[in-house]
Amino acid sequence: MSDSKSTPSNVFNVDTVRALVELMKQHDLSEVDLREGDQKISLKRGSQAPIYAAPAPMPVAPMPQAAAPAPAAAPAASGGGEATAASDSHLVAIKSPMVGTFYLRPKPESDPFVRVGDHVSEDTVVCIIEAMKVFNDIKAEISGKVVKILVKNEEPVEYGQPMFMVDPQG
Repeated sequence: MSDSKSTPSNVFNVDTVRALVELMKQHDLSEVDLREGDQKISLKRGSQAPIYAAPAPMPVAPMPQAAAPAPAAAPAASGGGEATAASDSHLVAIKSPMVGTFYLRPKPESDPFVRVGDHVSEDTVVCIIEAMKVFNDIKAEISGKVVKILVKNEEPVEYGQPMFMVDPQG
């Protein structure tokens, strides 16, 4: 009898809390607040902060990589290799402004926002990134020709991760 009285008075039992934690993991939620009558529960996951803190050094890393292909090493190789490196040096990456899931299409049955060879302007939507069940339109922010799509549809992306390569001269 005491169990039947404690169940209604405590809506958020251990099983409910475990189910909420599992739901948070499945949907990558960082916080859940629930209220049932005069009872309230607030769950927060601390794993989200390191994800956002870790990518901060990543934008710094490409600068040394850009300096790494020394012109002295290219002439030692074949002339064709130098031409390839020079032809790619003017390409600009469209990078992910957030952590989330990359979508190349507005709907599964729709055509992609852009394809390789398409010309984009600064306000062209090139993809959607879903972050915490919010769908964010991502614009090119550069004019040019899309030469590479670096991420597959429905793959996760990190902050600062290159998603497209654009030739501004194209």
